[in-house]
Amino acid sequence: MKQIALDIGLATGPTLKSFFAGPNAAALAHLELWLCDKSKGSTRSPVPTYLWGGEGSGKTHLLKAVQASLREQGATVGWLDASVLEPAPFDEQWAAVLMDEVHLYTAAQQHAAFNWFVNAQTFQRGVLAAGSLPPSELKLRDDLRTRLGWGHVFELQVLSEPERRAVLRQAADARGLFLGDEVMDFMLTRFSRDLGSLMELLELIDGYALQTKRGITIPLIKSMMEES
Repeated sequence: MKQIALDIGLATGPTLKSFFAGPNAAALAHLELWLCDKSKGSTRSPVPTYLWGGEGSGKTHLLKAVQASLREQGATVGWLDASVLEPAPFDEQWAAVLMDEVHLYTAAQQHAAFNWFVNAQTFQRGVLAAGSLPPSELKLRDDLRTRLGWGHVFELQVLSEPERRAVLRQAADARGLFLGDEVMDFMLTRFSRDLGSLMELLELIDGYALQTKRGITIPLIKSMMEES
């Protein structure tokens, strides 16, 4: 489906407001407070925060939402995930460093992550990281693993099916779309139940519906699949 040429310009990036917390309310509240530090005239806490959980639990959503919020404040941040093969050196202008998919880091990425971490502590910058495992189980160099685990640690839970339905309904409403129960059932049974994949699917369906000027129905989704 990713090969379909669709105009999905109306899609918005991840935000804390669009994150359906469910059982992860404590992590969301922590990040909202963390992001408010600058507006209160104080230095953002340098104590690191680490999020961990299974695929689809919202780790990347939250990191990208924080990145977007900081940019809206006029701040620049360092970003590192497993796809960044040549990490940039630490920049003193960064307000924070965000490190996603730490469980997949190569030796070079671990070296860069440790360097970022040490410099962030030196310059009192925030550190937010995420991985699929708790800190003690990460297959990383000891000095990086221990630093990831010494601050705030939150385990994110994957949403239940009723909660995923609520997220889809919320996202559809935000776009002015109507998803009937049959369409929702089709999306949840015929496609990946990972929340990120479902959000991407909704974006594609929205774009295809706009392109074809049709309502969102199961036949429309099937037609989109046939054209992929």
